[in-house]
Amino acid sequence: MANTPLTVLDLVPISSGSTASQALRNSVDLARQTERFGYARYWFAEHHLNPGVAGTSPAVVLALTAAATSTIRLGSGAVLLGHRTSLSTVEEFGLLDALYPGRFDLGLGRSGGGRTPGGSREPALVGAASAVVDGYTPNGLRIPPRFDFTPLLKSPRFVLHKTLLQQPNAETPDYVDQVTDILALLAGTYVDGNGQEAHVVPGEGADLQLWILGSSGGASAEVAGANGLRFATNYHVSPATVLEAAEGYRAAFKPSDELDAPYVSVSADVVVAETEAQARELASGYGAWVRSIRTAEGAIPFPTPEEARAIPWTEEDRSLVADRVETQFVGTAAQVADQLEILRGAVDADELIITTITHDHADRVASYRLLAEEWNRRG
Repeated sequence: MANTPLTVLDLVPISSGSTASQALRNSVDLARQTERFGYARYWFAEHHLNPGVAGTSPAVVLALTAAATSTIRLGSGAVLLGHRTSLSTVEEFGLLDALYPGRFDLGLGRSGGGRTPGGSREPALVGAASAVVDGYTPNGLRIPPRFDFTPLLKSPRFVLHKTLLQQPNAETPDYVDQVTDILALLAGTYVDGNGQEAHVVPGEGADLQLWILGSSGGASAEVAGANGLRFATNYHVSPATVLEAAEGYRAAFKPSDELDAPYVSVSADVVVAETEAQARELASGYGAWVRSIRTAEGAIPFPTPEEARAIPWTEEDRSLVADRVETQFVGTAAQVADQLEILRGAVDADELIITTITHDHADRVASYRLLAEEWNRRG
């Protein structure tokens, strides 16, 4: 068990009654603490226009965290290529690597308005994905019905995101081309259609570990596999498609200088406490927080258990967040570790990504500590 590394995924959540400044200080402290607990990596996500999330720029937060830690790998989970250029991405992480060489993972994501050749497609259900019966894999992992993101992507709020994140009349290149350009810029082999070379300093030759993050078996999984890169898939964001994503990646995989075999990491939303009742109390604000995201309101500051209980709910609300709430792993360290073993087995994962949000920072730190202690005991 100890041979399966654990990674932290941090959104820099803002708790109700707190501030972005405190959230950032909490995240830097959590990185120091999880380094001590034995976690292998610490990744920051990228989100925008969310009142309850301060993680808007992974590279900036990574620079702050690198100065406060020494051994844990740091990375983006992920930078969103839909509103940035390949050059700016390589330059940002080139700067980080120049000061802290060999410590960074560059995780690339397709969200944020990026295009893919021929549009998105639904992958065919094959292998483990087709073996799901009554919503469960043979080893007992819950695979809920597919959530329809279409209304969210068509919402005025999402349109506002694209308007503010992109230059007027800008057109984002397709995602596959962007990944290809990033690889070429890092390798020093980039040449444009006119024969002009581009050499990024710092950036070219940076000692970065590249990852592709994806939630389905489509373009993200395919570009990761075709380029022989590491792939991270999101059970905590889209649990219905986690098996398809891993299978799509493995089907497309070709050995590279980076990897001679597929390498998969999978995320889970986790809350651990000394007792199951305590853990469920700490996790009680999760449903309302997810609802705020899926209604395009933007992630609210994470509520206290008392505040969460006072929030009115409808059956429509419960249906909106059911897939996320029922796939959150909540309980004692032993109970959650059991669930993580099931997830690891169903996906055949090489690593596990743990994301935990509680209202109080001390409870969040304790959740990561208790899980690490149990995980190491099982090794």
